[in-house]
Amino acid sequence: MSRNCSSVYHLIPSAIGEVGVVRRAERRSLQQILLPRQGRSMDELIREAFPGAVPEKAGRDPICLQLRAFLGGEAVDFSIGELDLDGVGGFARRVLMADHAIPRGRVRTYGGLATKLGIPGGARAVGNVMAGNPFPLVIPCHRVVGSGGNLHGFGGGLPMKRALLAMEGVCFDDRGRVCSDHII
Repeated sequence: MSRNCSSVYHLIPSAIGEVGVVRRAERRSLQQILLPRQGRSMDELIREAFPGAVPEKAGRDPICLQLRAFLGGEAVDFSIGELDLDGVGGFARRVLMADHAIPRGRVRTYGGLATKLGIPGGARAVGNVMAGNPFPLVIPCHRVVGSGGNLHGFGGGLPMKRALLAMEGVCFDDRGRVCSDHII
């Protein structure tokens, strides 16, 4: 590893595609988790977002081990202690923390999350924060859905969102909506 490098990254193969994990080289804090995008290699996505980042073998990296387990279908309680939240403040931080608290196998609507935060009518603002979530999977934005359980907006695409929810035991009705008993 180059001494001048500010970021290192790990690639995690999974059924949904290769997931990228980027850390600050010196502080070891987690900078971002990148989800696969069709037609783009994860190396390319990472180097575009983090020029100069160098690959590092995942080895025994705790978050990589947890992500592998999660992507393999295991229940994992992710800690937010390693996340680099320095650039996330105010409303966005509140939304991300509330999202982190949504339990596995359950979902909350964008409007429900806004109401929980004391901002009735703030569904769109919550959606905007979810769209910029730098830590998908650890902060499970796939667990936030549209009104009535409709799947909306996810950086990895709606098929990936559905697959992640199904992996967690969430069921869907014949119209593709989350069954109401999974919505909190």
